[in-house]
Amino acid sequence: MKKIGPLVSLRDVWKIYKMGEVEVPALQGVTVDINPGEFVAIIGQSGSGKSTMMNMVGCLDMPTKGAVFLKSFDISTLSESDLSTMRGKSLGFIFQQYNLIQNMTAFDNVMLPLEFLDYDDSSAKKKTRDVLELVGLTRYAHHLPTQMSGGQQQRVSIARSLVTDPEIILADEPTGALDSITGREVIITLQRLWKKENKTVIMVTHDMHLAQYAEKHIELKDGRIISVKKNDNIKIEK
Repeated sequence: MKKIGPLVSLRDVWKIYKMGEVEVPALQGVTVDINPGEFVAIIGQSGSGKSTMMNMVGCLDMPTKGAVFLKSFDISTLSESDLSTMRGKSLGFIFQQYNLIQNMTAFDNVMLPLEFLDYDDSSAKKKTRDVLELVGLTRYAHHLPTQMSGGQQQRVSIARSLVTDPEIILADEPTGALDSITGREVIITLQRLWKKENKTVIMVTHDMHLAQYAEKHIELKDGRIISVKKNDNIKIEK
């Protein structure tokens, strides 16, 4: 049986920002693998490098030194066009601020990525209906964001991230703008995608309660990984 390698691999990754004459290292020598089908929480205090690492994993930024591999491709060797295509097909992004277009319905917000990837209209509409059903929002398909709760808007954001059927879901503080009850609904949705839809989920959070829903923790401090460990007390919601 052929061994499947990591989906994402960071090798001695440094990210250094220049502020005038001063160099500020946001990541310092980060080496880690994320394998297919894992639910990973990247944890650490504010300023630890979590978001910078997420940007690397999501091919939104390039390392100053070291290498980032997505599906065995060194992202620094890809053209902007190839990188954009790989992001569009392999990665789904969920942000703390839902980033929905306010004058478009839930349905149209979710279908938008498919239009960028030149899906035909019939296929795009079917995939959009399917993912809205998956996140329990069929009846809100023709609502505008202003007609939905924060949790519903975040689930629209999740549906949009899923519509291209990416292998990896990247969630950056996905419940940060929500109350605890609504936030729990969102994290349960992410866990269901991991358990039942076999998605690889990578979540950035400073909230250790939220991190308990992930099976693996990568902890950062001052831009360095200080631990990578399995979560033996994982919360599983039905």
